[in-house]
Amino acid sequence: MSSDFKNLRLESIIGFGGSVHEGLLKHPDGVHTVYSLGSTVVINDTKSKKPNTQEFLQGHTNVISCLAVSKSGKYIASGQITHMGFQADIIIWDFPTRTLLRRLTLHKVKVQALAFSPNDKYLASLGGEDDNSIIVWDLEKGAAICGSPASKDSSGVTLSLAYLNKDDNTFVTGGHSTLRVWELNATQRKIRATDCQTGQIKRIVKCITVDRDDEFMYCGTTTGDLLQVNLRTKLFKHSGPPKEKDLFSMGILSVAISPKNDMVVVGCGDGNISTLKLPKLTIAKSVKVSGSVTSISFDNQDSFFAGTAYSNIYYINMNEFQPTLKSTCHYSPISDICFPQDSSEVFATASEADIRIWNAVTCQELLRIAVPNLECNCITFKKDGSSLISGWNDGKIRAFGPQSGRLQYEIHDAHKRTVTALSVSDPFNNRGDFRIVSGGEDGQVRVWKVTPQVQSLEDAMKEHKGTVTSIKIRKNNLECVSSSSDGSCIIWDLTRYVRNQVLFAPSFFKAVSYYPDESQLLTSGTDRKVAYWEAFDGSLIRELEASQSDTINGLDITSNGKFFVIGGSDKLVKVYRYEEGDVAYIGIGHSTDIMKVKISPDQKHIVSVSADGAILRWIFP
Repeated sequence: MSSDFKNLRLESIIGFGGSVHEGLLKHPDGVHTVYSLGSTVVINDTKSKKPNTQEFLQGHTNVISCLAVSKSGKYIASGQITHMGFQADIIIWDFPTRTLLRRLTLHKVKVQALAFSPNDKYLASLGGEDDNSIIVWDLEKGAAICGSPASKDSSGVTLSLAYLNKDDNTFVTGGHSTLRVWELNATQRKIRATDCQTGQIKRIVKCITVDRDDEFMYCGTTTGDLLQVNLRTKLFKHSGPPKEKDLFSMGILSVAISPKNDMVVVGCGDGNISTLKLPKLTIAKSVKVSGSVTSISFDNQDSFFAGTAYSNIYYINMNEFQPTLKSTCHYSPISDICFPQDSSEVFATASEADIRIWNAVTCQELLRIAVPNLECNCITFKKDGSSLISGWNDGKIRAFGPQSGRLQYEIHDAHKRTVTALSVSDPFNNRGDFRIVSGGEDGQVRVWKVTPQVQSLEDAMKEHKGTVTSIKIRKNNLECVSSSSDGSCIIWDLTRYVRNQVLFAPSFFKAVSYYPDESQLLTSGTDRKVAYWEAFDGSLIRELEASQSDTINGLDITSNGKFFVIGGSDKLVKVYRYEEGDVAYIGIGHSTDIMKVKISPDQKHIVSVSADGAILRWIFP
């Protein structure tokens, strides 16, 4: 394999790592928001009118676990998770030039939280529960000044960290029945911790914010109340809301103090966002959003952004207190993606929770179709684009209107258990009747005749022993090929409903595709190879070792047959030349397994989807 490949250019990401605590930050320049998606830091321009004004900072080797932006806006820091026994990096990025400045490596396994000092002199970092240490870094030298265990052995894990607003030498941490104020002595290279006295109250502190004058800190707890602690005397002062029945269910996960210093905004585990009035901490306003609120970040005096675990970003004004949905995406693994024939402006994705249709240019969601408590496994558009046909885990095939989202028809008991693959033929008469070929977990391949009035079974072909993973129909609609996890691909005759040819390989096949002139087939699967087969007699032409380590889940060929694209568990999107069989381009950007890749019908973009719900759109070279 030659190493002279070029990098694919990433054009846009649809995705937001909502599960990262305090992971959505407003940059002090008032224009950008900063958030993470997998192992990428995304800088998003909120004010510009052009679509896709995202920039990407890539350098982490694994999922990002925390983010921080310095008060001046010059630096961004991000920490990551890594495997047990390895060290987790903190990367400091220079915001104006969007470059990597320093890589700080001391914490083990996970970086839990980061905080910059108010004048950009120091960075405090907190390790995860396997590390349990606090380290203060000198930003100019990029070296550690000192470190200390984060909590006493008698108390539990430390979870949150916040710097004071005016003092470079004091920060606070909180966690399982621990709440401490730390003072840094940079000349002696020591940090000293003072425990805050909370009396009878035992709490798990999830988040901390410090008021403008460094007088009090406000700590959100899993119990659902907010503790107000005096920073000078280190004594517990007050907790709110005052009435026990008003405590927030599922705990307070994020907290921010309003720029006017008169309100504390809390985000809770049940999706509730409320403002608590100071000094009594009574509830002034509250509103409910979808997903637990993991980050709150003020945009200006009167409005703030809220990010939730269901990967939604809301914008809320303090006066009206009505949430506007700014962006949304999948938060569970995406199982399939498809384009309508000859249209690259929209595409559809299916995940465990719902089917969504996206505008490919602006990355806006156009439609969401959800069937409660069911998972969609595969989707495809009818050839004229007038319906979106989907296969579900209750064994039904459902067709929806792609503009209304209305259910057009459903085929009951299409397969035992789950429908796993779908393909549609061209209309075979002038009334517009067409056929659907479906594959299931039961290994059957079934052909359905669909007319405007009725959907009937034409024939069922049972030879596969395992789940059918992919079906493709030839252009002349007389043959189709199905791949299965039993290690075989079968070419079926769609007029006599018998098998014409079969190919075997020691692999769970994940994808199969016809070469454009249909003389050859391409397959990929768990044996990490891409294989070329003769379609006429099923003989193996050649095999490529396409991935060093992992399954290849997605495969697609360009319409002229010069290139094909693969994506899999090695998290790379690779573009190969078909004839030469070597890598031409590689796209780096996913942080979990790639489930599917598709080339848009106009051959200008590649869209890849992954197990963390991210959709990445690449410019096809």
